[in-house]
Amino acid sequence: MNNLPEVIEEFEDFILVNKKPGENFHSESGEEGLFHQLKEHYGELYPVHRLDKVTSGLLLMARNLQSCQELNQLFEAQKIEKFYLAISDRKPKKKQGWVIGDMEKSRRGGWKLCESRKNPAVTQFFSYSIGQGKRVYLLRPRTGKTHQLRVAMKAIGAPICGDPNYYPGLIKGHEERCYLHAYVIRFTLKEREYQFTLKPHMGTYFSDETFLKVLEEQYLKPWDLNWPVKK
Repeated sequence: MNNLPEVIEEFEDFILVNKKPGENFHSESGEEGLFHQLKEHYGELYPVHRLDKVTSGLLLMARNLQSCQELNQLFEAQKIEKFYLAISDRKPKKKQGWVIGDMEKSRRGGWKLCESRKNPAVTQFFSYSIGQGKRVYLLRPRTGKTHQLRVAMKAIGAPICGDPNYYPGLIKGHEERCYLHAYVIRFTLKEREYQFTLKPHMGTYFSDETFLKVLEEQYLKPWDLNWPVKK
């Protein structure tokens, strides 16, 4: 299968995929999705989390039912750490901190962040200037809601560049890509620690020398950063 999605790590219990921006997780409109293609190739395979179509980066899939159940339990217990990278060219309301609030459907079919906190989406973030009015954001989701990071970025006044749903005035189909990338995933499974990092490879802004320098100097080990404390 020549167009098989890129698998960057294989283990007995799971595989790790490098998802490209624009790849569907599930089959859609007659086009085979990423998961279906990989399942045809590997046979037994189970999804444990997903990435939006527009998002690139690290995607985990279990290779047996037991591992699927164990990984799902880790996700539910918030014992799987994930870190994302995003770029915005809008001025944020704050440069680091927390974004917390309930999410509800908006009129246009997307999502919006509310002030209520009954079952909130929770995100931590840092940001750093990369010049020309742009900032790179290191995002740490503490919950796993649909479109959570994209909505959080819009809520702080810094919608992600190229986001077809949440970047104001963007004409769908004209964006180079949505600049959101699943950068790091860390967890312990069956008493073994796993840690994976994948730098983004697609997109002009993600190839910029200033961005790569900030990534190397500031965000190489995001788990070691002094993350903002919730007030």
